Amino acid sequence: MGSVPPAHLPSDFLWGFGTASYQIEGAVDEDGRGPSIWDTFCTKPGKIADGSNGDVACDSYHRIHEDIALLKTCGAMVYRFSISWSRVIPLGGRNDPVNEQGLQYYVKLVDGLLAAGVTPVVTLFHWDLPDELDKRYGGLLNKEEFVADYANYGRVIFNVLSPKVKHWITFNEPWCSSVLGYNVGQFAPGRTSDRSKNPEGDGATEPWIVGHNLLIAHGTVVKIFREEYKPVHGGEIGITLNGDWAEPWDPKNPADVEACDRKIEFAISWFADPIYFGHYPESMVKQLGDRLPKWTDKEVALVKGSNDFYGMNHYCANYIKAKTGEPELTDVAGNLEILLQNKAGEWIGPETQSPWLRPSAIGFRKLLKWLSDRYDRPKIYVTENGTSVKGESDRPLDQLLKDDFRVKYFEDYIGAMADSYTYDNVNVRAYLAWSLMDNFEWAEGYETRFGVTFVDYENGQKRYPKASATAMPNIFAKYIQKA
Repeated sequence: MGSVPPAHLPSDFLWGFGTASYQIEGAVDEDGRGPSIWDTFCTKPGKIADGSNGDVACDSYHRIHEDIALLKTCGAMVYRFSISWSRVIPLGGRNDPVNEQGLQYYVKLVDGLLAAGVTPVVTLFHWDLPDELDKRYGGLLNKEEFVADYANYGRVIFNVLSPKVKHWITFNEPWCSSVLGYNVGQFAPGRTSDRSKNPEGDGATEPWIVGHNLLIAHGTVVKIFREEYKPVHGGEIGITLNGDWAEPWDPKNPADVEACDRKIEFAISWFADPIYFGHYPESMVKQLGDRLPKWTDKEVALVKGSNDFYGMNHYCANYIKAKTGEPELTDVAGNLEILLQNKAGEWIGPETQSPWLRPSAIGFRKLLKWLSDRYDRPKIYVTENGTSVKGESDRPLDQLLKDDFRVKYFEDYIGAMADSYTYDNVNVRAYLAWSLMDNFEWAEGYETRFGVTFVDYENGQKRYPKASATAMPNIFAKYIQKA
């Protein structure tokens, strides 16, 4: 019998950190940038936990060199960032003017990264739709207009950056845009059936329309990239989907066991199945019926096969308990309860600052295998993974920088990923930790920190690398094989 090889990652494995434009850039009304739906959403009372916004955030618009130096300090090979559509086309539309100053910010950033030996990974859309498009025609709800405007925006960016950038992501977490933006009302534009939260919205129908439109827009821009830019400059393009692992609340109850797959299908396969198979998951068709948009032959041809890699955002795991009876009209989860404790009262993982996030590294490994098995072993890039730390913001700086909980999270999760590559035949090729620095955490404001770098918002956005920043190169050195 041969000995079992130690867990490892391939010699060409890429790792680094990620951020998003509205979370770090600030400078929301400088150099011609127009407002996004998040600028508008933040002005509504009660929407953001601490009443804050992204007006200044980490001031990254003025700190390109500082951020790149930080990446070098952390040993990063790769940096994933997103482009603010309304910085580049302030009004957003295909007939609206392009803002050259806004475009040049990203040119400078990419040039600076390449000069420092850091590979850029560019996300075209990380939730911050130009506000004018939402006002003009309902934004993501309008398939024809949105797809055409997004296609134009993609071309504007590809024209300037595709000679330099080789890794592209069309959309970040379309589930969040669809469900949190159009069902729960927790994210911009805040539409929901709950009239105590918003005067407009239909959570029973709109999330499914938005999800479909995002898939069509994704397929459209991938086609443009593959036909017009890839033949000249090379490169690859995909979409990033989010989803957490699911364990049965009662492993002896077949309904709970079955509900676990349904939970992942409603979160991930909603978008991945059309891309890999050309249709929605059967569990969704069964529950949603005519509320789920129908695929035309043309749309199937556009979307099926439109991923050069699978972008995976992942944080934690949940226990899943099947519900009995008919699903509610506004249900988006698959007629089930999402819990943090199982029938025996065991927690899925330790507490963090984020009520939804409890770490489970074994859940990460299981989900990697689940995705690999379902989608015929695609190349997987982990485009986000990380954790907040309970009470981190309340600690003095010297203690806060010793984020041992986060270091252990990364050790456990990266170890689980190496296990999946070595023992489960999962083709995972890149890992981007969330996040390079503390930033504006959407509805959680600045109360929650996910960064490997502390940002002192009170004193000029100064950056202080935490223990997790310096730990990363050592963790990866342990696993990545020598070429």
